[in-house]
Amino acid sequence: MLRALLYILPLALTIFAFIDCLNTPEDEVKHLPKVAWIFIILLFWVVGPIVWLVGGKQRHARAGGGRAARTEWVAPDDNPEFLKSLRDEKAADESLLKDREADAGRREEEQGKKKDRDEQQDGGEPGPDKS
Repeated sequence: MLRALLYILPLALTIFAFIDCLNTPEDEVKHLPKVAWIFIILLFWVVGPIVWLVGGKQRHARAGGGRAARTEWVAPDDNPEFLKSLRDEKAADESLLKDREADAGRREEEQGKKKDRDEQQDGGEPGPDKS
């Protein structure tokens, strides 16, 4: 069992370091190009992953006494930019609704005027729907 652990542990460390290196953006890689780090990790399968984890990647310090900083992700109801965008969308929707209502009212007036003109041209007789 111990012999298997001596092979499995370095293999798992190599796989972890390899995937971590592949997922790391190029601007966060230190000292060497990313391709060179991949070759180091794969060729030196015990020392390479350790060197990558210690010195190959920029590590971000955690803020707040070991707690992760919440600068990137904020809940929508706590995000002022998101709340502002909702207010802006609501104002835009309300103005669009007012414009459409005004347009519908204008069209109804035009239809009524057109109907009145048609009735006057027909001799002023009321239509079947008028009494």
